[in-house]
Amino acid sequence: MSAQERTYPEPAISMETERYWEATKQGKLLLKKCNSCDGTYFYPRATCPHCLSGDTDWFEASGKGKIYTYSVMRRAQVPYAIAYVTLEEGVTMMTNIVECDLDGLAIDQEVEVTFRTTEGDQALPVFRPVS
Repeated sequence: MSAQERTYPEPAISMETERYWEATKQGKLLLKKCNSCDGTYFYPRATCPHCLSGDTDWFEASGKGKIYTYSVMRRAQVPYAIAYVTLEEGVTMMTNIVECDLDGLAIDQEVEVTFRTTEGDQALPVFRPVS
């Protein structure tokens, strides 16, 4: 069984995150940027975590980043890698690394976003090593 056959649970979608999840279904990774302090952040929320301003906008991320740290879960029915990925935009997000040799992963390895379908048919952003 490959890592691609792993199932992903349905995310909790709220009014604050609905636009984010709609974009993932279109193959887009959105982030939020604060117009008051210029801070970029993830996980999406209405208020900037840097300055508490509500003056924020969505923008499409490049989808490129580097592995900050990772761990391989081998005791699961289907082994998988969980990681923190730091995007080019400066934010770090927790995610899975897919389409890879689990023994070949490395800190600072370049990765790019791809999407997997959850159990409830939602698109979930995950990352794969850049070829």
